[in-house]
This record gives sequence, C-alpha cells and structure tokens, in this order.
Amino acid sequence: MGYWRREAGNFSRGAVLYRRWSPAGTECVKRWVLRQPLYAENRVGNAMKKALFALAVAALSAWAGEGPGGDPFQSAGGAVPGNRIDDLVVAELTARGIEPALPSSDAVFVRRVYLDVIGTLPQVNEVREFLEDTNPDKRAALIDRLLEHEEFADYWSLKWCDVLRVKAEFPINLWPNAVQAYAKWLHDAIQANMPYDAFARALLTSSGSNFRVPPVNFYRAMQGRDPSTIADAAALTFMGVRLDGWPEARRAELAVFFSRVAYKPTAEWKEEIVLLDPSAVTPLDAVFPDGQPVHIEAGDDPRAVFADWLTAPENPYFARNVVNRVWAWLMGRGIVHEPDDIRPDNPPVNPALLAYLEDELVRADYDLRQVYRLILNSRTYQQSSIPRSEHAEAETLFGHYLVRQLDAEVLIDALCGVLGSRESYLSMVPEPFTYVPDHQRTILLADGSITSPFLEMFGRPSRDTGLASERNLQPTDGQRLHMLNSTHIQQKIERSWRLRQLVETGKGDTERMARLLYLHILSRYPTAEETGVVKQYFERGDVTRAEAAADLAWALINSKEFLYRH
Repeated sequence: MGYWRREAGNFSRGAVLYRRWSPAGTECVKRWVLRQPLYAENRVGNAMKKALFALAVAALSAWAGEGPGGDPFQSAGGAVPGNRIDDLVVAELTARGIEPALPSSDAVFVRRVYLDVIGTLPQVNEVREFLEDTNPDKRAALIDRLLEHEEFADYWSLKWCDVLRVKAEFPINLWPNAVQAYAKWLHDAIQANMPYDAFARALLTSSGSNFRVPPVNFYRAMQGRDPSTIADAAALTFMGVRLDGWPEARRAELAVFFSRVAYKPTAEWKEEIVLLDPSAVTPLDAVFPDGQPVHIEAGDDPRAVFADWLTAPENPYFARNVVNRVWAWLMGRGIVHEPDDIRPDNPPVNPALLAYLEDELVRADYDLRQVYRLILNSRTYQQSSIPRSEHAEAETLFGHYLVRQLDAEVLIDALCGVLGSRESYLSMVPEPFTYVPDHQRTILLADGSITSPFLEMFGRPSRDTGLASERNLQPTDGQRLHMLNSTHIQQKIERSWRLRQLVETGKGDTERMARLLYLHILSRYPTAEETGVVKQYFERGDVTRAEAAADLAWALINSKEFLYRH
C-alpha cells in the first residue's frame, strides 16, 4: 500500500501531473503521462503505479467530458435563471467575442458552494440529497440555507481576521486576550448580520479597553500608533486604497482624522485603553479624500466625522470596496484586481457590474448577505470552470469560474474531515501559553500567530499588513510533494477510521465502495470509466480491500479536483 506513496516523491512525474494539469491541457497531459516509462523495481509497485496512473487518466478523461458515464463537471442545460449580474457580464464578453462557459453540473455546484460559503466540504448525505432533488430551485434554496448556516460566521470570520490583522505576536502584538475578544466580536457581528456600515463605524469610532471593548483593537492591530499608520490601515480596510501611492500632502490630510487617537496602559497585563487625547482642546481643519474640506469642533470626535463621510451612500469608496472584496472572495479575482488596490490607473474590468453591486448594497441597507446571494445565484458564479473560449480576457472578464487552490485552513480541514483525523496547533506566546484542542477546526483559529508547517507551506497569510496578497494560493513543488509523499499525509490515510468504516460499509461490493469514496472525497459519483479502473484494481488480488481503499483515497486527495475549487 505504501510503496507508491513512498516512491512518488522521487517519481516526480506524479507531482508534475497534478501541478501542470488544466482543463485546456487535458489531452497534452494524458499523452505525456502515457508515454512515460515506469520504474520497474518490483512487479507489485510497478503494477500499482500503472493502476493509479490509469485512475488519474480516467479522471482527466471525465473532466474533459470523454468518459462513457457522461460529463460530471458541466451541464449542457441552462437551468440557472440568472440575474442582472449575468446581463452585465455577458455584455462585456460578447463585446470581445468571448463565449461564456456552460453551467456547472449539480455535483460541481454543491461542492463549490459549500466551500465558498462555509469553507467546508459537504457530507455524503448532503451531496446525495442535492443530486436527487428534482426541485428546479434547489440551488437557490441551498444558497439560502448556507448563508444562514452556523459555519458561515466561522468561515467569514477567518476572512475578516485576515483583513483586520488579528494576530497576537510580532509585528502586530495584539496579545492573546485581545485576540480572543476581537475575534469573538467579529464572529458575533457576522453571525448577527450586522449591517456593514454599522460594522465599519464600530471599528472606527470605539473607545475603551482592548479586552472589554473589542472593536478598539482595530487601532492596535497595526505596526504603528502614529496618525499616518492608522490612516493607512483605515484606507486599506474600508476604501481599498493603498496610501503609499498618494502624494504626501494628501496622505497627511487623511491622517488628521486620526491625530487625536491616544493609548493608555492599565494595571492589568497587556490591557490598553484606546481613547481620544484629552489634552487636545482646539478645533481641527481637515480634508476628506474626495477633496471636500471640513471644520471639526473641539468637542467632536474626528474619527466619527470621517466615519460619517465614509459610510454615506454617495461615498465613492466604501460600498465599492467591500462589494469588490466579496466578488474577489467568491469569484477568485476582483472586478478591480487586486481587490485592495483601487486607484484611477487600475480601473474595473466591468465598471457597470461594480456600480450595480455597489448600488445593490446601499439599497439593501448594507446587508452583505444580499450581495452574497446575488452573486451566488448568478449564472456567472454557477458556470463551469472549463472555458469555451481561448480568448486572453476570458478569465479576467469572468467567462468561466476560476480554478484556484483551496485556502490552507480549508484544505487541512477537508483532509481531516474525509479521513477522520485531527491536527494539533500550539502557540509559543510566552504568557499565557496558548493551547488549541485537536478537535477544533482550523478555520476557527482566531490568532494568526497560531500556525503549523502545513499552513505555512500552503500559503496561510502572516496577517502583518492586511493585504489580500498575503494569502498565497499559488501551488508549489513542495506542496505537491508533501501531499504525494509525506509521513503526515500517509499516516492520516493509514490511521483513518473513516476509510475503515467505508470499507466495512462497502463490504464486497466494489462499485458501491467506489461510489462511497468518490462521494466522500470528491462530492460526486464516479464515471463508468473510473468505476471500471477501480474495480480492476480492487479485484487484482495482490492488495487487500482496505489497502486498495487507502490507495484510492490517496490518489483522489492528490487530484486537482480535490485540492482546488473548481
């Protein structure tokens, strides 16, 4: 059982297969795989390699729609009603002669929407129920359920903790007590569906103890305490603007709104009070980022004046920034890309689409879930990841769903979920020593300082700057070799009680076993060709059914179909 996994790290063709594969290059990869000579150290290892490569080729054929069982990845039908988003996207595509992708299959959609909305793979029973449901509105109904799911707040708290730099250690130095208070407040705000304007106002205008008034940690979760640094963080977070590209005079004008923020320690370890400087008793003259001057009286909070301007419906930055972030989170890239780099010389690829989403957020009284709902119910979101046009702008104009690697936290949770294993995390913050129970899901890790070699290898952000680019989703050779050939992954498979349970459930029925494993790991049924390859491997007689199931699980979790959103 372990031979193929041991040798795969040296047998680099396996790593290259998964790293290079793309829907457009299926035929090329298949020909490349099939012409490679195999090692011949022994008969069993060589036969196992042949069988598992056959399984990989069958999966590639299925993705391209060649399998006799039909195409499990896209649908020729147009069952998705769509909305105004699609009109605006298709108009841009048509103007450039780009044909949008076909709708995704139900199996692809159910996996995709679970990962994108709650950061979690669907359970086997959830997949079955969805695939067997004949209600034409079942996709919209599933979206509504997931937006109210308890794990929605878990996953989106993770996203906002990245943006807001929630981290105990250097260089942010929130410290553990403040991290827990801040992360809980963020989670509760998302769970209660706090309007986004109220969310931003709370972060910008709160004063008090960092332990007892959690939103004040916004003013502590940055690498400096001076007005200029605070202005940089506020502009990046709520305007999607990087102030290092602004003239110095304009940056100084924005910093005026934060010039009276002060900090005071207490007798409690690491507690700090954020307040307005009581010694500042003179009026202020400031200039908003849109060039409008404002006079601030001595008794007024300049931060509140800025928040009033920022959250006004006509503000040119506020709603635009957050809907662009949400679009990037769900679609893989922003309408303005990068999603936190809004500037005149980086225009949106679809200005009408961005303006529409901005207007819809304001019309919904800043209810972000309404924006999620609009995007998720669009044909644009629900289309296949397999492009029908080779046009260079098909990806940037959202002519197909963007294939991208799972977030590090989501991936390790997915591995633990399908294999029934656990991960342990420790933080070496000296005081207090932080321990994370091994049953806690990784998407619930509040502190960016609590990490692991796996999370670091797979691109978890450091949370030092709040930039979206801190999260690196680009695959590396080290990642592929870790999945193919590490003791970490091998032990998860060999010790998996879930695999043993599936073997017992499948008993002597190989086809049933194949269906269970595919549903459990890939959230779809195997094609006829894949089932044939699995049966041939299971029934050879030189491996036990348990070993064959483990080898099949290893092959599936190393597929791009498992490792990526598609």
